[in-house]
Amino acid sequence: MKYISTRGSAPELAFDDVLLAGLARDGGLYVPDSWPKMSKADVRNLQGLTYQELAVRVIMPFLGGSISEDEFSQMVSDSYAHFDHPAVAPLKQLAPGQWVAELFHGPTLAFKDYPLQLVGQLFDHVLKKKGEKATIIGATSGDTGSAAIEACRDRDAIEIFILHPKGRVSDVQRRQMTTVASENVHNIALEGTFDDCQDMVKAMFVDENFRDRHNLSAVNSINWARIMAQIVYYFWTALSLGAPDRKFIYAVPTGNFGNVYAGYVARKMGLPISKFVVGSNANDILTRFFDSGEMAMSPVKPTLSPSMDIQISSNFERLLFEHYRRDGAAVAKVLDKFRRDGKINFGQSRWRAMRKNFESYRFGDNATKDFIGELFRTTGELLDPHSAIGVMAGQQTVPADDEVLIALATAHPAKFPAAVEEASGIVPALPQRLTDLFDREERLHTLPNDIGQVCSYIDSKLLKKAAA
Repeated sequence: MKYISTRGSAPELAFDDVLLAGLARDGGLYVPDSWPKMSKADVRNLQGLTYQELAVRVIMPFLGGSISEDEFSQMVSDSYAHFDHPAVAPLKQLAPGQWVAELFHGPTLAFKDYPLQLVGQLFDHVLKKKGEKATIIGATSGDTGSAAIEACRDRDAIEIFILHPKGRVSDVQRRQMTTVASENVHNIALEGTFDDCQDMVKAMFVDENFRDRHNLSAVNSINWARIMAQIVYYFWTALSLGAPDRKFIYAVPTGNFGNVYAGYVARKMGLPISKFVVGSNANDILTRFFDSGEMAMSPVKPTLSPSMDIQISSNFERLLFEHYRRDGAAVAKVLDKFRRDGKINFGQSRWRAMRKNFESYRFGDNATKDFIGELFRTTGELLDPHSAIGVMAGQQTVPADDEVLIALATAHPAKFPAAVEEASGIVPALPQRLTDLFDREERLHTLPNDIGQVCSYIDSKLLKKAAA
């Protein structure tokens, strides 16, 4: 299997090179040149596997022979060995035909652990095999940063720099990043929004001198390996509830579109998914697009669900690529226009085609708090604000008799204790291993939203370490 850029002019790469490249050199995102396909019988043959066994079966076609099955199986085993639940991604039933998938049993209590624990193993393997070192640059709206740091800490071949928007992540999210004492971990609090952080990371990758000087790689969902690993929990949850003999609707709280796009890939592979329901907060660019057909940027608004405080959903580009019949030049042209004008219409036929697979709903902070409180009082289930938006979005749709609704719970409620307490009156407890989180020393550097100053800071850190 080879990988191609969504903008059409970067060279095709094998999986190991795509892993290290992150963003394509033409500014696009890598996707497979074709989708692995599973028949109904193939999907049925996956029933009864453990999460780890299923991950190997689902992901191996995407590796294209670059890693042996034995080597990859060991990486998968190591990645999920320390998750808090034996099922890795357990399901809870909220109502008849309505389920929640708990994707927060990893080391940093968010769904990003599911891909990034594996991506850390993959980086280590590929870099050692090539005899190289890499500098990983990431932007986070709250959860990617801590999950990436946990996956990459103390690895000799990796230096990792994570940018987060200053004051726009929860205290728990920030401290999970800034209290890691490993020498290869560097935290930057950027004076701006998540979109500013994400734009800066992309700018570093487009600067070929800077990119090559430090052998940059990415852990954001612009890196295909992130998406690839997230496909697994769609198969896992559907198989647990009767796939391929039942159909599924997935409700997903969405910011950067990577999580729900992984489900779209699972559907392309043959998983019986009827549609996806996208949940948005006040930063509702995706909901406005699916409602009207026009994608238009607006200022980012701080909310109780900060991981979704995004106006530029990077992974939407991968979906566009499919709906532009994989014409990279056309995608590059239309996205350049979007950046220039701040709004774009992709055409009525494409919009209608997307709406066959996606519908979207927005919820403000008050509605989110009300729902968290009411759900806790009636069921005893406590959700964080992001997961609550996913469940609420799912409840706006009416499944058919042969469909099962699964909402993805993307973070542990203890990551957002103030919002959850205000909504429910309950202070969610951190797991035992994190009870001293607020006693640990923080390590971070605050920088303005200026690409020159951020690059100079990274240069100085890496040069100092090289000279030591």
